[in-house]
Amino acid sequence: MIGAPGDDKPTLRPMREHDLTEVLDVERRAYLFPWTIGIFNDCLRAGYCCWSMLLGARVIGYGIMGVTLDEAHILNICVDPVYQRRGFAQQLLGKLLDLALRHRTSMVFLEVRPSNEAARALYARHGFTQIGLRRGYYPAQDGREDALVLSRTFPNSA
Repeated sequence: MIGAPGDDKPTLRPMREHDLTEVLDVERRAYLFPWTIGIFNDCLRAGYCCWSMLLGARVIGYGIMGVTLDEAHILNICVDPVYQRRGFAQQLLGKLLDLALRHRTSMVFLEVRPSNEAARALYARHGFTQIGLRRGYYPAQDGREDALVLSRTFPNSA
């Protein structure tokens, strides 16, 4: 928990294989339908931009983004529910957007549940707009939930 002096500001570093146990724990606490360890391993092996957020030595969040040619796709941003609403997701998103710029992408895509109002507001504050809808994209307690497809362009980056 937060409380120790100097332990209230998380740090970001590239995700490592030994982070995956804690990453999976965060994923399971945050989502009813979590990713599997295999999905995280595949992201690391594929060379995606995988970043761990640490508070002290503890993983409290992560962000994963794939980059292909001049496009990036944010696949997952997650903060442990205990640490949400403190600006940590914004820090993760900022890191991924910075990486997208460094890779000289012209556009970033992501999917978000319509029911995830906090994430939708975060993405809107960072210039994302809806460009599409994927019907029945996410598993949900009552069947399936649609995904809003959002994008953001980077002017003068191509």
